[in-house]
Amino acid sequence: MTTRSPETDLGRTRRARRIGRELTATHPDAHCELDHSNALELAVATILSAQCTDKKVNEVTPKLFARYRSAADYAGADRTELEELIRPTGFYRNKTSSLINLGRQLCERYDGEVPGKLADLVTLPGIGRKTANVILGNAFDVPGITVDTHFQRLVQRWGLTTETDPVKIEHAIGALYPKRDWTMLSHRIIFHGRRVCHARKPACGACTLARLCPAYGTGPTEPAAAAKLLKGPRARDLAAAVGIDPDLVPPQAAVADVP
Repeated sequence: MTTRSPETDLGRTRRARRIGRELTATHPDAHCELDHSNALELAVATILSAQCTDKKVNEVTPKLFARYRSAADYAGADRTELEELIRPTGFYRNKTSSLINLGRQLCERYDGEVPGKLADLVTLPGIGRKTANVILGNAFDVPGITVDTHFQRLVQRWGLTTETDPVKIEHAIGALYPKRDWTMLSHRIIFHGRRVCHARKPACGACTLARLCPAYGTGPTEPAAAAKLLKGPRARDLAAAVGIDPDLVPPQAAVADVP
């Protein structure tokens, strides 16, 4: 029996770059899945997304954004009214406090505008480093890596890092890719985690990264079984990308909620 040599740093970087190229081809539709039209709306949406799906947040925010258009609107919000609007996202009392305090701090410290620097963003109510990177990358075009649960799970499965602390993961993965790619890389990894590489049962047999993944076989490798696990509006395309008959993808997969 042959023993596989440990992967070198250069080998890991090369494999990471190949994974990145495959993800670009696999998920051409990758984007921030929180609907927004400006930095304030994105900041609010990311606060609401804690312990809540992006889909549910997007159901709530149209009315919210129509009612509260500025930081001053949040600062002066009626707590009961705001709580009712965001109640479906869960933890609505804490989130209401974060939104009101966010509005107040933006007005007091930044003339009502969302700042475009990480060091400033992480001092604001309800905004941690992950949230700040989402805002920077998608509202200010400042490259950032978003280490959410999907991102962390996948980069560990791929053997790109053994770190478990989100900040250390961010730095470790950032070192493997050009800075200009960080934001879109985050979107593509999160897309892949929601649509293909699920937490409990990844669709290994329908994954374009199979040959690059040391965890291949964690989920079913038989095409028909794997195809049933694909999710999202492009589920049939994802199957076709690895040579699986798209008809093996259940019709409901295209409309299934992505986690």
